[in-house]
Amino acid sequence: GLNFFFIPRDTSGVSVSKLFDTLGTKTTKISEVSFNNCRIPPEYGLGKEGQGLTNLLSILSEIRTMTAALAIGLLRAALDDSIRYAQERAQFGNTIGKYQLIQAKIANMAVDLEASNLLTYRASHLIDDKTECLKEATMAKYFATEAACRAADEATRIFGAYAYSMEYSPQRYYRDNRFLLYGGGAHEILQPNIAKWVGL
Repeated sequence: GLNFFFIPRDTSGVSVSKLFDTLGTKTTKISEVSFNNCRIPPEYGLGKEGQGLTNLLSILSEIRTMTAALAIGLLRAALDDSIRYAQERAQFGNTIGKYQLIQAKIANMAVDLEASNLLTYRASHLIDDKTECLKEATMAKYFATEAACRAADEATRIFGAYAYSMEYSPQRYYRDNRFLLYGGGAHEILQPNIAKWVGL
């Protein structure tokens, strides 16, 4: 079976690479950890022997719901900044928020935010009730992170050329949202699972 262990960083055979220079989430330190003939005392085991997969599945709902919540924060920031910019930026005698195509982008972002909130609140409620909710958490993570990606992309379109400048926020939302797609499971894994859960 699968087992988890606590391994101190100074254990013989453990090596940590230099930090990766990442596309986004610059405040997160990411590096590669390698293990070469590490000897770990039995008391460093986490949970019962052979129960690692069960333990992992028990926290996967929390991980995916947390990732959905992170996506909601990014989506909300992209929406708020886009609304503010659309109210300030004037073109052809009007603020750009007066134009229907900009309004459509804002509306879609707002609906995505509301739907993401509801899915994530539902999964959170089930977690609080200690009810099995891997399906609901997976759906929340999948939808909210994809919605955050859409919102970040739309924000760059609303800001136009300014979005290409590192001085404006859309470029950061556009870069940071990529990380959310992978945390808690890549969507190429989540989608087949969701399809099975709904009966395919």
